[in-house]
Amino acid sequence: MHKQLAEKILDFCLGAGASFAEIYEEETRKSYLSLKDNAVEGASASIIYGIGIRMLYGTEVLYGFTSDSSEEALLNIAKNLSIAKNQTGDKKTQFGDDCKGNPMWLPDNFKDPRILGQSYKKDFLFAANAAARISPKIAQLEASIADSMQNINIWNSEGLQVSDNRARTRFSVNATATEDSKHTSAHEAPGALGGFEFLDGLPIKELSASCAERALRMLSAPYIKGGQMPVIMGNAFGGVIFHEACGHPLETEAVRRQASPFCGKLGKQVAQPVLTAIDDGTLSGVWGSLSVDDEGMPTQKTVLIENGILKNFLSDRVGALELGLPRTGSARRESYKYAPVSRMRNTFIAPGDSSLEQMIASVDEGLYAAKMAGGSVNPATGEFNFAVEEGYEIKNGKLGGAVRGATLIGLGHEILPKISMVGDDFELAAGMCGASSGHVPVTVGQPSIKVDCILVGGR
Repeated sequence: MHKQLAEKILDFCLGAGASFAEIYEEETRKSYLSLKDNAVEGASASIIYGIGIRMLYGTEVLYGFTSDSSEEALLNIAKNLSIAKNQTGDKKTQFGDDCKGNPMWLPDNFKDPRILGQSYKKDFLFAANAAARISPKIAQLEASIADSMQNINIWNSEGLQVSDNRARTRFSVNATATEDSKHTSAHEAPGALGGFEFLDGLPIKELSASCAERALRMLSAPYIKGGQMPVIMGNAFGGVIFHEACGHPLETEAVRRQASPFCGKLGKQVAQPVLTAIDDGTLSGVWGSLSVDDEGMPTQKTVLIENGILKNFLSDRVGALELGLPRTGSARRESYKYAPVSRMRNTFIAPGDSSLEQMIASVDEGLYAAKMAGGSVNPATGEFNFAVEEGYEIKNGKLGGAVRGATLIGLGHEILPKISMVGDDFELAAGMCGASSGHVPVTVGQPSIKVDCILVGGR
């Protein structure tokens, strides 16, 4: 978009009484290739282009979008939005000479997916299939690689003009084991902020074989007997529970609507001193990282909980304005079709100083949830229900046999104070997060942690 057109649109918005106006322009190229049982199952490619216009009247948001970049179409959107207010203003927009940008995502060895294309992915997918065929009981193997290249331009009435380029690549493998009428599955889905160089450095054969081994172990495992018990939660994707049950209520989008159990608790003890939780958008090459957020603000490291004390919320422009908080570079959206709201980036429980062995030794009878799967959560209450993909009994401080069918059930803000030990085996895991501004790439993570008591559901 030309600077003159951006100024014209924004000045119209300000003339219509808006206290703030913003233009978000996006072009995203996506492609996807999947394999199922040693045959290519699906392939797709798409280009997304569009422009969103946001007008703020205080903290009230009006938003419209179009895929038509003409001056007439953009002015029509601004006019239609302004009709609801029937106000006038006299502020003007003034841009500097240069458009700012920071291509932090671009590594020196960057391999552009747009140039290498779909064919580059095939060998990785077939290698995953072959590596997972370790037993006739592996009935199905699915693998896929998705990539995206996104360019955004943001212009706002405060004179900001910023451009950013984002490349992401993700590999996924799912192995299903069967015996008689029993079925178990295991899943891995690492991703990175970057291009196909990520695939070159990924241990795809090891990941795929590990999935198959895990599915087979769980296939022969008995069902767990549920109840209240201590649980050791494994690292990496184990952090999904903190993300869902605690992370969402720490976003100003929830807090400003009084839909968070953490309302009014800044500066107060919400967990034991062993726990520190962070959201960091600046981690180089990590799946959920960004150079700038979707309001054009540089991302940052935000300490949410420090030694058990609630320190910060994740805020966008509207949330920060309404709650009187600083912005944290956390405004995100799936595409130009969504207005941005406060969202997580890379959210994790920081490493502690306990070993996994020490944690297991501290439990007389409980569960080691080595690998978490999917689940559900009520963001307003923090109530969650998550399945355990790989679990083991703990008896008399020692790891016992594998068990399956376990689910972890509880309230996020009630579980936090029950985390008494935090491990030193920290890892991150890629994921996708859905909320009011669509689906965005995020990273979850943690070391292994000990929860003193949690409800474990069984068969």
